[in-house]
Amino acid sequence: MADLLGSILNSMEKPPTVGSQESRRKAREQAARLKKMEELEKRKKAEFRKKMEKEVSEFIQDSAQQKRKYNPMGKIERSILHDVSEVAGLTSFSFGEEEESRYVMLFKKEFAPSDEELEAYRNGEEWDPKLAEQRRRLKEQAALEETASSKTKKTEMCPNTNYRDKYVHLIGTSAAKDAAHTLEANRAYGCVPAANKRDTRSVEEAIDQIRAKKRQKQEEDSGAPSSSS
Repeated sequence: MADLLGSILNSMEKPPTVGSQESRRKAREQAARLKKMEELEKRKKAEFRKKMEKEVSEFIQDSAQQKRKYNPMGKIERSILHDVSEVAGLTSFSFGEEEESRYVMLFKKEFAPSDEELEAYRNGEEWDPKLAEQRRRLKEQAALEETASSKTKKTEMCPNTNYRDKYVHLIGTSAAKDAAHTLEANRAYGCVPAANKRDTRSVEEAIDQIRAKKRQKQEEDSGAPSSSS
């Protein structure tokens, strides 16, 4: 009997201690604070969206305005403004390098920005249509000059006159260098090695041989019989 009662008492949930009650109370308070913060954040977003919808509507109705620039704002606010402008049929862009300096600009569809204008905003510059027109003309002029220069260089590299045809009466139908590759051996001379075409005798030997030939000729002439008259 005692064992049965002990097992029943052990299976029953023990009453909460003071520490566990305190932790659960803190957890409930924290959850309540989080819920309150979420509701507050949700209400702020709704109020900001309503404010942007009103400003965008006024911007659309103002025919004197072509674009509108907003002060830097957070990422959530920028996303809300982009969404409102898209629903209203506007074009929107964010500019600025650093997160804390990012801002939004709205443009009406009929006054959408050009690539040059967007590039100026991205570079942190103010858009000046007159200055942009001057830059555009300078670029066009530079492109024309470059094209003309390239055509001039091409003309210089490709002359209109064929000098070989012009001076054919002086150099013949082929240049000397080309003609050298088409020369043929003289059959009367014979195709012999170059070493055999050279005179390997010294000067003294050549003179002695010439003198010996003269003496031999004189001796032959002096020994010949004289003819009768």
